[in-house]
Amino acid sequence: MRKIILFGLLFITMATLQAQESVEKTTTYFLIRHAEKVRINSADKDPDLSERGFQRAENWKKILQHVSFDVIYSTNYKRTLYTAEPIAKEFNLDPIVYNTSKVDFDLFQLENTGKNVLIVGHSNTIPQFVNGLIHQQKYLEMDDAEFSHLYIVTMKGNQVTDLLLYCDF
Repeated sequence: MRKIILFGLLFITMATLQAQESVEKTTTYFLIRHAEKVRINSADKDPDLSERGFQRAENWKKILQHVSFDVIYSTNYKRTLYTAEPIAKEFNLDPIVYNTSKVDFDLFQLENTGKNVLIVGHSNTIPQFVNGLIHQQKYLEMDDAEFSHLYIVTMKGNQVTDLLLYCDF
């Protein structure tokens, strides 16, 4: 009788663990381009944000204030790091620097499963990053004067949704 009870408890425990593992976690990616930069000369490859750019970075924090970020990624440029800074400070996070040409999207998604992720990049990299996440060539490079796009990609199991919002402020 004891063996039957122990076997029953073991079976229930294993079934419970399997049910917990099958619960699908939701992952949400928020992708933005860096804010406006100072345009002193075209030779400067790492310019600061302009006054308007710093204001936009603060506005992104306001727009995304109800999102509890777990991790922030940024390219290693002042303009992207400064754009991420207000949100990073709000959540006491240090942005993780990524190289746009070396992203393994399957590994990236695996490492960020179940998280809310902010990714800050560039007009030519953010649409391609979204395309890499959704495994489609859907989004084109942004115009150089465009700073208002917010891409949101949500993943739960095999279900992937993507959205492009225009946030002009």
